[in-house]
Amino acid sequence: MQSSGAILFASMLLFTIASAPATAQADGDIVVQSIAETEVEVVNRAGRKEKKREPVALAIPGSKVIYTTRFTNKGDKPAGNVVINNPIPENTVFVGGSAFGANTAITYSVNGGKSYDLPNKLKINTPGGAERQAEPRDYTHIRWRYLGELPPGKRGEVGFRVVIK
Repeated sequence: MQSSGAILFASMLLFTIASAPATAQADGDIVVQSIAETEVEVVNRAGRKEKKREPVALAIPGSKVIYTTRFTNKGDKPAGNVVINNPIPENTVFVGGSAFGANTAITYSVNGGKSYDLPNKLKINTPGGAERQAEPRDYTHIRWRYLGELPPGKRGEVGFRVVIK
């Protein structure tokens, strides 16, 4: 039987997972939907193992979660300047190299979303006052800038992976 403390902890983790809302900016009518999923291995009809994504039901430390943000142009004109900002949830660590998004420029923040840059340009000040290269574990936010205009009715998808602390 699980203790109430363990259940509360698991519930808080699930809340953290469900509360990583992406925000979008654009010149147009962009609708955004964010989802959190896990990847599981299943056996298909041909008897081969394949990976399948499922909504997160419960996440415990060490669990891997995939955050995906879908954005759709619901307007009747092309949408330009589409930017998706997503915080990396507390109690998680970003998996380096896992951010994805076709036709996007991806940048990161290490200061709570105040500024964004490419990984090789991000620096962190250590407690001793020295500066070091930021690592994926230091990232606080991810930004995707859609390249060009998103046509009416078209959809894009961006995302990233984390591990629960």
